[in-house]
Amino acid sequence: MDKKNIDWENLGFGYVQTEKRYVSNFKDGKWDDGVLTEDANIVLNECAGVLQYAQTVFEGMKAYTTEDGRIVVFRPDLNAKRMVDSAKRLEMPPFPEERFVDAIEKVVKANAEYVPPYGSGATLYLRPYMFGSNPVIGVKPANEYQFRIFATPVGPYFKGGAKPVTICISDFDRAAPHGTGHIKAGLNYAMSLHAIVTAHANGFDENMYLDSATRTKVEETGGANFIFVTKDNKVVTPHSNTILPSITRRSLMYIAEHYLGLEVEERDVYVEELKDFAECGLCGTAAVISPVGKVVDHGKEICFPSGMEKMGPITQKLYDTLTGIQMGRIEAPEGWLKVIE
Repeated sequence: MDKKNIDWENLGFGYVQTEKRYVSNFKDGKWDDGVLTEDANIVLNECAGVLQYAQTVFEGMKAYTTEDGRIVVFRPDLNAKRMVDSAKRLEMPPFPEERFVDAIEKVVKANAEYVPPYGSGATLYLRPYMFGSNPVIGVKPANEYQFRIFATPVGPYFKGGAKPVTICISDFDRAAPHGTGHIKAGLNYAMSLHAIVTAHANGFDENMYLDSATRTKVEETGGANFIFVTKDNKVVTPHSNTILPSITRRSLMYIAEHYLGLEVEERDVYVEELKDFAECGLCGTAAVISPVGKVVDHGKEICFPSGMEKMGPITQKLYDTLTGIQMGRIEAPEGWLKVIE
């Protein structure tokens, strides 16, 4: 199949409108059959639930061209399940998991010309989302919803390779115990915008949020989970009920244990022990792993031995293995790659 005439090598990480997107509506207690449409615009009543009370959840994943020319999507079944959990928490009707995966397949097939070629460093980013669509003026859940998926080709998150970033310990809280930190709700990201703008204004690349109850434990950033590597090469990730369960992090921990033969541990990670780690990274769909070279705690610098020039050795192996699986260079565990026929 011929690809679109796009400068794949210089594609940025931004929105490029593609030709087809999926739409399904929930009304009278059920989801309709859903359709592919060329219309990228959404028309809503001024009092729509999503506009008044932020009743919206979303997901993010990518489609890749593998080394042998197949088009694959990475673990969409886990995104489907996580979106069900998010919807339930916001009193929204879950979109059925099997239909979610089928809709992803339809959108990728319909936009196959936009899936970047192997070796370009670019991918097709997929954004499923759902929102309350009918007018709601009293504070209550909507009773009509729309589920949509659009696709956009994106370049690598880091041009020229991932350089270690400097992050700061934030004075803002990301999520409260018994709140919504564990789901992918738009409202979580809205509240993080002021914090990230503040961090950037102060010269930092990202925030490290702490648990809001004690402010002694590491949680996550506004859009990624943390992984740490100890000086004896154990891979550690924070345990918390108020962080989003990252599919990338889950996959990296599996790779660390089953592909690299490393010890892994999910546990409370305290700020006071940051100085004892050898490596640190932020993991998520967009960048896979962003290496962290330095954490600044209100003027006190905590520098990781891996430095500010490149990924640490274990982080690099994790990154290379996961991207190798996604691109078909390394054999994937069963069920990890959804092949788009």
